[in-house]
Amino acid sequence: MRKVLVVGAGHSGLHLAHGLLDHGYDVTVITSQTSTEIRTGRPAITQFTPPTALEYEREHRLDFWSPQAPKIDMFKLHLYPPDAPSVAIKGKSGRGESYTISVDRRVKIADWLEYFEDRGGKVVIHGVTVTDLDYFSRMFDLVVVAVGGGELGELFDADTSRFSGARPRVIAQANIYGVEPDPGESEDIGWAGGAAGAGNFIFIPTLTAEGPCHSLFLVGKQGGPMDAWADRPAMGEQLRRMKELLRRYAPHYYERCKDAQLVDGKSTLIEDLTPQVRAPVGTLPSGGLVLGIADVVITMDPFSGQGWNNSIRCAESYLENIVGHGDRTFDRETLTLIFEKFWEYGLPVQQWAEMLSTLWEPGLPEHFQEMVDGALKYQEIADRWIQGWDYPPDYQNWLFDPDLARRYLAEVEASHAS
Repeated sequence: MRKVLVVGAGHSGLHLAHGLLDHGYDVTVITSQTSTEIRTGRPAITQFTPPTALEYEREHRLDFWSPQAPKIDMFKLHLYPPDAPSVAIKGKSGRGESYTISVDRRVKIADWLEYFEDRGGKVVIHGVTVTDLDYFSRMFDLVVVAVGGGELGELFDADTSRFSGARPRVIAQANIYGVEPDPGESEDIGWAGGAAGAGNFIFIPTLTAEGPCHSLFLVGKQGGPMDAWADRPAMGEQLRRMKELLRRYAPHYYERCKDAQLVDGKSTLIEDLTPQVRAPVGTLPSGGLVLGIADVVITMDPFSGQGWNNSIRCAESYLENIVGHGDRTFDRETLTLIFEKFWEYGLPVQQWAEMLSTLWEPGLPEHFQEMVDGALKYQEIADRWIQGWDYPPDYQNWLFDPDLARRYLAEVEASHAS
């Protein structure tokens, strides 16, 4: 039986660990926090699980929360251009009866870690150094690192040859009660938007240990208008400033949350983040090799809202290629190829994040404005736009390129004219 060590009990690491158990591997997860410490700790960046990623979780019997979590079957995308009226594109988040959900990371990861041990996986609660990994590399057929910070993160050099669109970001987040639904609409519709000169907003119903609530997420450029947290304000003051930023840049969002209150004493987050792409294989002092996964090697721009989608898809891609490799040795060429297979998905997602982050610089591309108008007129364009969040590489087929965009728009218009 092949033995795999996963370092870090994060989203991608645990998803991969459960998948390997399904295939009969001897899997150990080592993490510095117990499930109780994770469950009672500070919040992490709010994420959502789109339909395809949710199906992957179900394949591994990891969707514990759909019966309780708000089902987000629609999203509204708000655009606030300079000196022009705002627009809102409303579309289905998935095809048929599929939907998106959002679950507090503390709940999700703690449950997954406990279930992993219940299934027979080995869990070791301990901090890990590079020296430790050097020793472990002799005991396991494969070591996967799912921790991107500290000295373990330093094992993976920045890979400037790969496109990342990296820009420093500042994030502010609050879990809140007392959100007003938009008149005539369900409160379970997810909202996302962007304002010229300010940044992006994500406003989604989510499930926490306290029950359903809403997570309000603001992300902007460091030094920009939404970088208002240098003094790391207290939670109540942070929420007040977040509301004020919404009042100024995204008034529809402000109207929904102007009377909202924090869920509990651990409801806010402020974080600085610079997306990057790193070399996927780290070399230990003894020459042993380790493979980085998801955020360790591709840090997603939070502008894109793709954190968990990226993690799950990376774990699934790695799982397929690890299992497919059979009993052969995991040498550098093999580990690099495992990452390259995922990079076929990751590169267009990075390109999409780049498009989002430069949307207003200096203004909307002409063809992009044409597609916005098309999405407001034709529901199938709006649905495809929103469903692209489930699989961002589809944007290459109709939105990135002006010629492809106009060809697609013409096809939709012709179908309605016939």
